[in-house]
Amino acid sequence: MSLHAMGPVPQEDLIQLLAPDGSRTAGSGFDEWIEDVDGAALQGLYEDMVVVRRLDQEATALQRQGELALWPPLLGQEAAQIGSGRALRKDDFVFSSYRENGVAYCRGVGYADMLRVWRGNAPSGWDPYAVNMATPQVIIGAQTLHATGYAMATKFDGADSVAVSYFGDGATSQGDSNEAMVFAASFQAPVIFFCQNNQWAISEPVRLQAQRDIADRAPGFGIPSVRVDGNDVLACLAVTRQALDRARGGGGPTFIEAVTYRMGPHTTADDPSRYRDPNELEDWKGRDPIDRLGRLLEAEGLLGAEVSERVRAAADRAAGELREACVSMPEPGELEVFDNVYATPHAVLAGQRRDYQRYLASFEAAPGGAS
Repeated sequence: MSLHAMGPVPQEDLIQLLAPDGSRTAGSGFDEWIEDVDGAALQGLYEDMVVVRRLDQEATALQRQGELALWPPLLGQEAAQIGSGRALRKDDFVFSSYRENGVAYCRGVGYADMLRVWRGNAPSGWDPYAVNMATPQVIIGAQTLHATGYAMATKFDGADSVAVSYFGDGATSQGDSNEAMVFAASFQAPVIFFCQNNQWAISEPVRLQAQRDIADRAPGFGIPSVRVDGNDVLACLAVTRQALDRARGGGGPTFIEAVTYRMGPHTTADDPSRYRDPNELEDWKGRDPIDRLGRLLEAEGLLGAEVSERVRAAADRAAGELREACVSMPEPGELEVFDNVYATPHAVLAGQRRDYQRYLASFEAAPGGAS
């Protein structure tokens, strides 16, 4: 079989609490971490994933309609993001890549704030300290260093909050990620490295860069690791809770490899049909994270017409609010590009601002005025 048609990853070596057919699995030793997850909590996780997928689809549509310059879809990765995101405490701090809009949803990031950068209206999306989540990092893997540094400071301060860094399988080949693990292990920093292995680093399959499981790398740095079924929201919740508990208790960092699948393009500028076997996508659709939890809810009698309608309405309402936030977003002023570049006044930047202001004024002074 070629690298470009690998199909689903074997599941027998993954932590799994919910099988693709919706049945509960046991024996992994992680059931104790979700003992409090009752029927209402299961319905909440299901609604979270449905809403986040609907938001993702709406944002993709907005980009196709010219309202956004770019959008990085998370289609298929809802369980990894919602399961881990809902495990976090308010005072934990998240350092993510550009795809973790599901985690941002869990942290309470506003819809307009999710879109500002992708619409080109602002250099950053939200106030990190208002939601304890740094704005998305586009430089691949850099957020692992940020998370480790924050975690080291947290430890020095004597707090028991935890830093969590989200990144993809491609980021594990970057130097930043490896350097972050060296520091995290050396200082036993309370940080979780959460790798969403979605099988593709843009157009390159994971097995091209990783001859062994990605989770096998972390123990070489002295960091315990776990491989979890990234399409199982309960397993993702459980392993993240365990890692958080370990970090809060002084046990240091943990590496989580959530094995999932990017069902859409890398970004809306990508065409995965150029490099991906369509049969691979069909195989992974059978492991869809939302369908999986939906089957469990149906079996438990927790997904009747009333609940289904409530979830659908919540998703439609969220999508409508996202669209309205996008199209009603005020356009930035011509000189706002110079705002917030530095934390304090900067003479060179001030000179550039004046030069650009004179340049703009020259159009108004020209015959006929500004075009």
